[in-house]
Amino acid sequence: MLTAINSVTAASGVNSVASATNPVSAGAKQSSSQTPFADLVTDAIGQVNQLEDQAKATVGGLMTGTGVDVHQAMIATEKASMAFELALSVRNKAVQSYQSIMSMQF
Repeated sequence: MLTAINSVTAASGVNSVASATNPVSAGAKQSSSQTPFADLVTDAIGQVNQLEDQAKATVGGLMTGTGVDVHQAMIATEKASMAFELALSVRNKAVQSYQSIMSMQF
């Protein structure tokens, strides 16, 4: 949304004097080029899913005897397992942080 506002003000020729005098606006401009947390989480979940699919494929190849080595199957399953455990830990920490914030009294 900030990038849309910035592009509209740039297209209209309005100078952003507020960003020079207001450090909050300047910081908002800087952070607009960074990736949002939701996108990072979505990408991480997609990578976990990819690793799980690779593990399923290698185990399936091992079971059917299509030339997949036992070591490759074990490595793929361990990668998928570790990635899932990491994603679960991040999720648990996010839920814990949310609960801590919600229990704060103002």
